[in-house]
Amino acid sequence: MNPATPAIHQAAALLLGYPGPDWPARHTLVRNSLTELATPAAAPLLRFCAAVDGVPPLDLAAAYVTTFDRSRRRTLHLTYYTDGDTRRRGGTLAGLKARYRAHGWAPPEDELPDHLPLMLEFAARCPAPGHRLLGDHRAALELLRFALTDHGGPYADVLRAVCDTLPGPSPADRAAALALARGGPPTETVGLTPFGTNPVAEGSGR
Repeated sequence: MNPATPAIHQAAALLLGYPGPDWPARHTLVRNSLTELATPAAAPLLRFCAAVDGVPPLDLAAAYVTTFDRSRRRTLHLTYYTDGDTRRRGGTLAGLKARYRAHGWAPPEDELPDHLPLMLEFAARCPAPGHRLLGDHRAALELLRFALTDHGGPYADVLRAVCDTLPGPSPADRAAALALARGGPPTETVGLTPFGTNPVAEGSGR
């Protein structure tokens, strides 16, 4: 693992959080920290910081909601891509909580354990198990990256930085990522449909 990887994960966690009242200070902190880090791995995150520099927090918050909360294909809850709205997902979420507890980390109770900023925070605090956890969800991360690239806007760069920290080649295209994500989900899964033959309409919600 690159020594800078935990810092990249921490920065990505902060940038993917909802841009509330603390956003200007958070943005400045992340940008300055990444600049001091002086690693090529930080380049996509610095592009994101530059793209949103000066955007009023209310405008950025509205864009955040449109990007992540109004389309199934861009949700930040990673198990949705592999388990969909199925009974299996409950077991997967419980397994994630147990995984966090096994390493002495207690995530907030008001967020699902598959929320990407939370998973990145875990990876920053517990690098070895956190890195493995992100690798286990590589297919979902790639699907989200593809969806954000299609959507436009700066958030695709944050996902690019995260995916670049993971070992091995990334799926070359959407079909390859989808094939990886399909390796085991139950037949009634709906989380993958936006990338298949029956796209979910934008704005349909999660």
